[in-house]
Parts: sequence; structure tokens; C-alpha cells
Amino acid sequence: MVGPSPFPPPSPFSLLSPTQAKPKCNTKKTVIKTMEEVSTGTEPRVPAAKPDSKPSSFEEVPLPLEAAATASAPAATVADVAEMDKDLLCPICMQIIKDAFLTACGHSFCYMCIITHLRNKSDCPCCSQFLTNNQLFPNFLLDKLLKKTSARQISKTASPVEQFCQALQQGYEITIKELDNLLSLLAEKKRKMEQEEAERNMQILLDFLHCLRKQKVDELNEVQADLQFIKEDLNSVERHRIDLYRARDRYSMKLRMLGDDSSTRKPWSSSVDRNSSGIVSSSLNVRGGMSAGNLQNKKIDVKAQVSGHGPQRKDALSGADSQGFNQSGLTVARKKRVHAQFNDLQECYLQKRRQFANQLHIKQESDKNVIHREGYNAGLADFQSVLSTFTQYSRLRVIAELRLGDLFHSANIVSSIEFDRDDELFATAGVSRRIKVFDFSMVLNEPEDVHCPVVEMSTRSKLSCLSWNKYSKNHIASSDYEGIVTVWDVTTCQSLMEYEEHEKRAWSVDFSRTEPSMLVSGSDDCKVKVWCTKQEASVLNIDMKANICCVKYNPGSSNYIAVGSADHHIHYYDLRNISSPLHVFSGHKKAVSYVKFLSENELASASTDSTLRLWDVKENLPLHTFKGHTNEKNFVGLTVNREYIACGSETNDVYVYHKEISKPVTWHRFGSQDMDDADEEAGSHFISAVCWKSDSPTMLAANSQGTIKVLVLAA
Repeated sequence: MVGPSPFPPPSPFSLLSPTQAKPKCNTKKTVIKTMEEVSTGTEPRVPAAKPDSKPSSFEEVPLPLEAAATASAPAATVADVAEMDKDLLCPICMQIIKDAFLTACGHSFCYMCIITHLRNKSDCPCCSQFLTNNQLFPNFLLDKLLKKTSARQISKTASPVEQFCQALQQGYEITIKELDNLLSLLAEKKRKMEQEEAERNMQILLDFLHCLRKQKVDELNEVQADLQFIKEDLNSVERHRIDLYRARDRYSMKLRMLGDDSSTRKPWSSSVDRNSSGIVSSSLNVRGGMSAGNLQNKKIDVKAQVSGHGPQRKDALSGADSQGFNQSGLTVARKKRVHAQFNDLQECYLQKRRQFANQLHIKQESDKNVIHREGYNAGLADFQSVLSTFTQYSRLRVIAELRLGDLFHSANIVSSIEFDRDDELFATAGVSRRIKVFDFSMVLNEPEDVHCPVVEMSTRSKLSCLSWNKYSKNHIASSDYEGIVTVWDVTTCQSLMEYEEHEKRAWSVDFSRTEPSMLVSGSDDCKVKVWCTKQEASVLNIDMKANICCVKYNPGSSNYIAVGSADHHIHYYDLRNISSPLHVFSGHKKAVSYVKFLSENELASASTDSTLRLWDVKENLPLHTFKGHTNEKNFVGLTVNREYIACGSETNDVYVYHKEISKPVTWHRFGSQDMDDADEEAGSHFISAVCWKSDSPTMLAANSQGTIKVLVLAA
């Protein structure tokens, strides 16, 4: 950086070529006097200014050309320029001086700054010499120099156009010829800029069209591939349907032949009597509990009915061909369910078919000897399984009900409900401070309101969670509001172990399926603890940053656990290295209240953001999000089996989802005839716990009133 140029500001026409403009020379000389010539010789005190060895600000103002040519001093350095800039500042406001006024002691200030100062004090801000308003004089020379300096600074940073406009405003002389040349140059420049702008716009449009074409071609290829999948599957399904028709025809033909043979030997009704009695006997034996006398009476009744309606039965068999595959009411209902969830089913089908096609392509690339055969492929078979299970059920039917205590007592909330290893017993726990164990078959068979627990155990605090040991049927673990984790023996109703290391409420506890002596718990103290029933202290401790709402062992290994936290995430840990989680699943917007494994690789989670989510813990991927229920503040329960996910709702409903479909399959509203209408409308009750009976369509559900229902999926 160099000092200001000693030459006058360049003419705007110096930007033109030599033939287009002729610069004019300004030979006028300017003589500048220094501050020492008009002041008393005292130097101003500027913050960060250097001592007297430096020249004053006016000695650094550029000299005219002739003076610069004869000067023996070197050109101003970068430091000199910076020093000059400092000397042009007002010592009071530290800004460029405006309306410079000189004091009797030789210092210059902004007029307003020094006037304001003298209202409060009567001395110079720089040297503290006595000073009044009568000792202030306008510094015209400094004002002029400041204006020139400001103009030079503006000219340095101004664009050529701004310089040209400034020259015209100052009345710069210009000839018509020069103006014509300038206009021609500007017109040519304008045309060039317009051309470049048009080219840029065309390039942008071309890039957009290329991207759009690529996207649409990709979509077209995907649609064509999907159409090819559908075409192949249509052919496969049609061939399979023809095979079914042929099998049905063969079956019908055999029935006719058997009927004709029976009529030639003895009356047809006798044969039907024997077959019917055998069928009834088999059916009743399967159900059990039927006496021999009752069984005989049933046989006689069936024989009489079949004998009386023999001709009609024969006619029905003869017409089986025309009625075998007619649409029944059930088929129509299942088709309606398909159309109601068509978009989700379509996405499921295409996802499975594309996944199978990619796997097949990879396998063919790795093994050139693989021969693709037509027929049912894995993707289509998998989707058919989804379609069958999804459309199989449409409602939840109540088959039993029991009530725990007073309907309107708040201490009846059931926090947890769990089946034992063999699905013969189930246990409930909640704020009533009791663990109650019921016999499931007795609940189904006994009349309502006569259900008594086979085992009942009292605890010191409210209970939050239960977990049966899947190896030792008589052992069950509980966690409570005081942070105590207890292992109980159901046969003796005594506690085997009590762990009191948690400092706050423990929300969750779970036994390992593969290591029955190991269990894990999570608490509001932000700690996950792993316990062994053979030791009195925890064997592992994981410190986290947020409250722990739920913990669950992977059913395939005791080395992996899933932890749901109030930080809205699911942390998946390998207990062999707890320094950091294997993966953190993000997606929920509020606290994760439950985590449950459908299989070794599939993990379901529930949150108070009113959603359920399904994750792949092997590939660390989100699979599906389920919406329909309401859950914003309470623990409403979560249970899973291989195909279905069920949860409660704060609307006092139980919701059931298929794991491949985001919308609920069905739901059931809890209600009571003893409830007031106003209370029911208030919506104060909610589902608090749910549990599937293994992989069966039967489940248990409990609500905040202490009502427990046995529900079964029905068509």
C-alpha cells in the first residue's frame, strides 16, 4: 500500500483508448502549509499516537508534482499513511473531524465535541490548559484538507461509472466527438452484456431441462420395471389360480364318485351319518371337557339332522363347482380393506419386489450358473403373506374382562401387564403397590367379576414395570418409583434380590432371553444398570445425559440392549463396549417411552409424539412410522409379535397396526356402563398397558381404571 497519489484525480476519459479521449494536464500548483505554521507548536494527544519523532499530520499530506520531484524525503510508507489517518481524528469522539475548530493551545477538534466539553470543563482535553469558548477559532485549512482527503478516498473506492458521474456533476468539459465515442462504446458494451446474460439464462434453462429429463427417465425406467414385476406376478398368480381350479375340480369329481358309489351300496344318509359323527367327535375332543353322554347325544342329533336333510346335502355337493369360488361376504369385506389401504399396500408390494429383484441381480452377478425360473418369487410370496395377515382381521372382540378394585380410584392404574414363559399365567402391577398373578384359563372360563389372583405380592412403592424370566417360570422382576429393582419368586411370594443403586424412579426392567440370570434397568437418574441375579451389585453401568424411559434386551443376544430416552432418541448398545452406542436412532420428536423387539433385527418404539416407529437395528435404518393413536403425556403401553404392533391411546382405545402398514388395522374403545357420561366425555381415562399372548391374535389390555380385557382379533 502506498500513500495518496500526488497527481490530481484522473479524468474519466482516461479509461478510453488514446484515440478516443485526450487527457488534459492540470499544471496548477498547490502549496500546503503544515500545522506547525499555524499553531503554537504543541502536538495533539491522540490515543495510540506515537511520540514527537513522527511528523505531524499536515507534513504527510501529498505535495504537488513539482514539489514531489524536488523533495529529498522518501515517499510516504504504509505506517505514515496510517499515522496520518490517526492524526485526522478528533481526540474526543475518535472520528474524522467535522467542522474543525482550533484552540488557542493549537489542538483541533470537532466543533460540537469541543463545545460540549467546555460546557462541563474549562480546559483543553489534550493538554489540560485553561480554555474558554472565546479561545476557539475555525480551522479552514484543516477543513479543506479533510474534504480533499475524503474525495481522494472516495475516488479510490469508486467504480469508473461513479467517477464519470462525479466528473459530470462537477461540470467537467467534454466534446461532442468524445461523447459520441463514449456512447458507441457503451452501446457495444451493453450488447455484449445482454448477449452474455442471454447465454447464461439459456445455460441455466438447459441444465434444468437436462435434470428434469434425467429425473423423468429414471421415473419411467422405475415404472417400466414395476410394470414388468406386475406382469410377471400376474402370470404367476394366474397359473397358480388355474392349478387351484384344477385341484378343486378333481376334488369335486372325487366327491361325486364317492356319492354315487355310496348310493349304490346303501342309503347315502347312513354314510353321511358316520362321517358327521366322526367329525363332531373329533371337533369336541379337540375342545375338551365334554362328557361321553353329551357326546353321544350330540351324535344322535347330528345324525337325525343329516338324515332329514340328505337330499339337500346331495344337491349342495352337486352344485359345488359353481359355488366354490363365488365371492362371499367375508371376501368382499377383505377387498374393501385392501382398497382402503391401497396406497400403503402398493408401496409395500413395490418395496418387496424391488428388494427381491436387487438381491436376485446381486446373486446372479456373483454366480453366473443361477437359472431364473418363473413362478412365485420371494418378494411376491412375502407380500402375499402381508396381504393375507393384514386383511384377515378387521376388529377386536372382547372374550373376557376383569376389574381390579374400585372403578373410580386413581390407585387402580395398571402400569405393566405380562405373560409368563408358557402363556399360562399373567401378572399385573401398578400404582396399587401389588403384583397380582392370574391364571389365564380361569379368567376365560369363570364368570365375570369372580376373578381372583392366584398369587399376590405387596411392595413398598408404586410399580412401573414387570418382566418374567423366560427360563425360570417362577421368577419375575419389578421396578418401582423409589428406584428399587426386585426379583421375586412367585411360588413363595418372596423377594430373591433387591437392588437399590438407582437414585431416582426406575421406569423399566427386562430379563435377558438368552442369559436368564441377567437383567437390565433404566431410571430417571440417567443411568442404565445391568444386574446379575447371582450378585448383589450391578455388573455394568451406563451414564447417559437424559432420563431413561425404557430398556430392552435383544432377544437373540444378551450383548445388545436398546435404550429409549427423554432426549427423543433410541440408543443401541453393545454391552461389550459401552463407551459409545453402536447407533443412535433419531426421528421421534418427544421422549421415547417404550422399545420392543419384533425379532433380532426389528425394533419398535413408542413416543409421546403420538407415533410408533419401526427400525432395522442390523442395517441401522428406519422402516415405518405408524400414526393413528393419541399419546402426548402418559405411558400407554406397547406390545409386539411377529406381524402386529399394538399400543394404547389417551382416548381409552387400543390400537393394532400391521408392521408393514402405517395406518391402524383396527382399534377398540374401552367403556363402562358404570361411568357417567360427563366423565366419559372428559377423556380422563387412558390405556395404560398392553400385551400379546405370544404370536397368537389374543392380547391383554388394561386401562387407568384398573379394567383388564382379553381381546382377540376377529374378521
